[in-house]
Amino acid sequence: MRFLRLGDEGVEVPVLRVDGIDFDLSGVTADLDGEFFETDGIARAKVAHAAGELPVLDGSAGLRVGAPVARPSAIVCVGMNYAAHAAESGAAPPSDVIVFLKTPNTISGPFDNVPLPRGSEKSDWEVELGVVISKRVSYLESADEAMDAVAGFVVGNDLSERAWQLEAPGGQWSKGKSAPRFSPLGPELVTPDEVDFRSLRLWSRVNGEPRQDSSTADMIFDVPHIIWTLSQYLALEPGDVVLTGTPEGVALSGRFRYLRVGDVVELGIDGLGSQCQVIV
Repeated sequence: MRFLRLGDEGVEVPVLRVDGIDFDLSGVTADLDGEFFETDGIARAKVAHAAGELPVLDGSAGLRVGAPVARPSAIVCVGMNYAAHAAESGAAPPSDVIVFLKTPNTISGPFDNVPLPRGSEKSDWEVELGVVISKRVSYLESADEAMDAVAGFVVGNDLSERAWQLEAPGGQWSKGKSAPRFSPLGPELVTPDEVDFRSLRLWSRVNGEPRQDSSTADMIFDVPHIIWTLSQYLALEPGDVVLTGTPEGVALSGRFRYLRVGDVVELGIDGLGSQCQVIV
């Protein structure tokens, strides 16, 4: 199943997309948020659609696409999760999951403009597989339990200001990760039965020129292992987003320049859709 939020920022309508047709979920839920996932919203949406209870959302093609999940309590991120990206960053592949946080108010729609942060000289792109959590997760016994807590997958852009992440006093990655609109998500949230998350192509382009091109098969730590590991250190809540790392091909490698005003960033994951942001 595929879920979206369509409409102006702050008043998006929850939508179920089936065979390219957008159905209004407002009769099932006010939004695609933690409460929706925690109360079996995906199953309820499926039942309502099967019963013919969901109206078609007229004019949906002309509506802004918002992030497909609203107001997560946390964005939890994994760093250096592709060996080639670790190498281009000057680091050895990690022996355990590297974790950092982004503030939830960094989330924006997949086609919204992204403002270059004031004083930024090293803003970078990072296509990532995002995981949306469906229920509270804490102290899982094994990675085998992890997928029971996954509502679905999204495309994410983990935008990063590298000087603030790596060079600024304090040594905190989150400094370079939490500027406004630095976490575009979407366009769709796709349930696990629709895609093989273990082998999805990820790609990015800047001004039409190729940058990243890899597969989730190349992750050092896969999705179940990441969710299990995180559960040993923190509690994930329904609607939370986990970003699982980016492959090689970012500006940090030194092979490409950093982002400037006017640049167009495109990125996507096969089966999950694509994004496009203009840097303003």
